[in-house]
Amino acid sequence: MADEIFNDPRLARIYDPLDPDRGDLDAYLRLVEERGARRVLDIGCGTGVFALLLAERGVEVVGVDPALASLEVARAKPGGDRVRWIHGDATALPPLRVDLATMTANAAQEIVDADAWRGTLRGAFEALRPGGTFVFETRDPAARAWERWNRADSYGVTNVPGVGEVESWVDLIAVDGPLVTFRWHYVFRADGQELASDSTLRFREREEVEADLTAEGYALREVRDAPDRPGREFVFVAMRPERG
Repeated sequence: MADEIFNDPRLARIYDPLDPDRGDLDAYLRLVEERGARRVLDIGCGTGVFALLLAERGVEVVGVDPALASLEVARAKPGGDRVRWIHGDATALPPLRVDLATMTANAAQEIVDADAWRGTLRGAFEALRPGGTFVFETRDPAARAWERWNRADSYGVTNVPGVGEVESWVDLIAVDGPLVTFRWHYVFRADGQELASDSTLRFREREEVEADLTAEGYALREVRDAPDRPGREFVFVAMRPERG
């Protein structure tokens, strides 16, 4: 089940205006160019920002996400008809043969259940052509990002076109081993409605992710640093072997 921030229609519509800087996608775009990928699977595509950037470049894109409200936002954007949108997750994909599969932003960490995580890795593997590449990011637990998830560091007011001013901030709820739970708050000043969305992310150690990839048959090519967040993220680049 997707979090309310992605599944509630009113929150899904303001997701992009509240997070307009998507410079984190530049590294993924460069990787698409490096690999010469012409067919891409975007797992956890959300409101379709990355998928649509690829479609604009002539790439054949499949975007999959469990949040229907986010997919509806994606479909309604200019160029939305150039992407194949799938409501669901990577554990139950139709037959595909893509050059590259991605999970950008928090998509990998949103999968907290161990079986669902393994199923996602397996689904991406099956969707790749032999020799295809899988790339995704996850936060380094050692950076302890959750220590900055509080109202003082996150409060803001955004004027959203067609909506008006929206106040937003985040509160840390709990840290339970690798699981970190937090709550985003939203106040729509135009009508005073207050909405909240709880999320839990799983912070995996680098060695854990490497072992999971190997167990599912991947050949790990490299672990990069996220250029926009140096020292805070792992970017895993793995391949489905040409044979085997």
